Amino acid sequence: MTTTTLAVLVPLLPFLGAAAGLLLGRTAPGFVRPLAVLPTLTALVLAVLVAVRQGGNQAVDAATELTPTGSVPIELALHIDGFAALVAVLVGLVASCVQIYSTGYLRDDPRYPSYAALVSLFTSAMLLVVYSGDLIVLLVGWEIMGICSYFLVGHYWETPEARAASIKAFLVTKLGDVPFLIGLFALATDAGSFRITKVLGTVASGGLDHPTLIALLLLAGVAGKSAQFPLHTWLPDAMAGPTPVSALIHAATMVAAGVYFIARLLPVFQASSAAMVVLAVMAAVTMAGSGLAALAQDDIKRVLAYSTIGQLGYMTGALAVGDRGAAVFHLLSHGAFKALLFLAAGVIIHASGTNSLAAMSRMKDLRTRVPDAYWTMTVALLALTAIPPFSGFFSKEAVLGAAEHVATGHTEHAPGAAGWIVLVAGLVSAVLTAAYATRLWLLAFRGRGVEAPDHGRQPLTMTVVLWVLAVPSLAFGLAYGPLPDWFDDRDLTPVLTTSVLGTGLALVGVIVTYGAWKHTSAMAAQVPVGAVAAHPDADAGLVEAEAIASHAPAYGDVAYTPDPADPGRLLLGPLHRHAAVGFHLDAVYAALFVRPVQAGATLVRFLDREVVDTYVRGAGALPRWLGEAVRRAQTGNLQTYVSALLAGTVVLVVAALLVATGA
Repeated sequence: MTTTTLAVLVPLLPFLGAAAGLLLGRTAPGFVRPLAVLPTLTALVLAVLVAVRQGGNQAVDAATELTPTGSVPIELALHIDGFAALVAVLVGLVASCVQIYSTGYLRDDPRYPSYAALVSLFTSAMLLVVYSGDLIVLLVGWEIMGICSYFLVGHYWETPEARAASIKAFLVTKLGDVPFLIGLFALATDAGSFRITKVLGTVASGGLDHPTLIALLLLAGVAGKSAQFPLHTWLPDAMAGPTPVSALIHAATMVAAGVYFIARLLPVFQASSAAMVVLAVMAAVTMAGSGLAALAQDDIKRVLAYSTIGQLGYMTGALAVGDRGAAVFHLLSHGAFKALLFLAAGVIIHASGTNSLAAMSRMKDLRTRVPDAYWTMTVALLALTAIPPFSGFFSKEAVLGAAEHVATGHTEHAPGAAGWIVLVAGLVSAVLTAAYATRLWLLAFRGRGVEAPDHGRQPLTMTVVLWVLAVPSLAFGLAYGPLPDWFDDRDLTPVLTTSVLGTGLALVGVIVTYGAWKHTSAMAAQVPVGAVAAHPDADAGLVEAEAIASHAPAYGDVAYTPDPADPGRLLLGPLHRHAAVGFHLDAVYAALFVRPVQAGATLVRFLDREVVDTYVRGAGALPRWLGEAVRRAQTGNLQTYVSALLAGTVVLVVAALLVATGA
């Protein structure tokens, strides 16, 4: 079987599994789990074979015209280079782990058949994006992921949070997709083709007429899909969906698609220095802002959501300095440990007996309750913090090293300003990442909260997956040696300067956060657990407002109040209340967009009801009145009719005599 045939089967198998799962979900429920797991596992095996055959060599290209258009052709094309082959393996691995994990996590969920089918369709769409060699076909996968995320985030549609989150995710990403679509058409118009290879050839020959405009339009779609500032606000709210869905979205699909798209078309963005600087600024604000916000969240999944936003900022930062090798290296590394973090959080949530949320300030003694999650999450958090020799260290240092090379003028792949912006923001984010990761570990596994009811041992399908993902989280970073063959021969060896700076700052973040936790724990030692107690610098009303803003749940009859031992409050100080609500960006959007639209809708409704309907009612009033008069004349009394006939005759005769006399 040729490499091209194998590559076609990779996205096709999960799609067929999704279709079969939707058709047989009700009539043959016994087939649902095999149809969810086996096609995705088979696609993973085939993706590995494609990667082995491709081997980082010349890209695999194949195309056939999909339909005649009369102008710019649309082709069903494959373009598989080294990093496309590896990203497909990541998608298959994470999707397979999520499907296996979900058989235990959602074993009693009545909507599991539709959930599993949508996860398979989600996986197929991302694989289509990864392998596609035509921008229109890529757009099909791009949009299918958007609708799948809408349904999966809203899986628990009985809750208002899930309904609102699914709508918000759909609308915010669509807000970016509109300019993205315009940018794709503008790019194809300049290049004369939607084929990625022809577009890149046009860029190489200087054939783009509007590189800055095209790049900025495309960046809007990337910001929405990959949750980058300022279109990132949908991702923390999307945590209202099932935790395995969060793992899939954050690690291998949806948010990874935007980063992958820029990596695939990086020369288009490099054709405009202004676009590269804008990308660098976007990455810098995203990294710093998400790190501060993560440090103030109480729900464990919202911490991880802001973490994903920040790590995607590292990837877009690497792209802003013209290094797609470092960006995709971190994408692969992040995919493994972020999937592990979410699935381990799912074990914690499952043990707590809730559907999708768990407040860290209410957790207690989880080290002994969920040992598998404890050890594997520790590995994943060390990788996230970029402590050597865990995978995150090597991939994050590749990003910082690339930024340092551009900043110091050792390479001209991007403007020097972009290098300095990404480097400074990356180092600041290293401290913040270590701080919120340490805080999460301390509150989740050494907290002083309320002990949740024991729901028994977790299903084996959930715990085994954690250990499978722990292996790449620990060891994948060591693959930096052979990986250059897949990444344009980019040397991914850590740079001494940024390695020392990055690791040192990460250790500072760990030590300072641990010290703050010890200090606040000593202060809170006398506070009864579950009492309405607040941090000394916050009043009860503020505490309640922050609890609502962070979407923290209640445990039994004990109302949620923030743990006074939370080190995030001490570290952020007065900034905490603003960081807890994402620096009020949703309020800004409400003021700038939501309320004006609502006001406009109210005005239109008023005009329709009071003006347009008035004319319509007026136009119908005269015929109605005439009809009423005619109806009243129809009494059914024969004498009345004869009298009216005689009276009419007399009137006519008189009128005729008058006319005759006048004549």
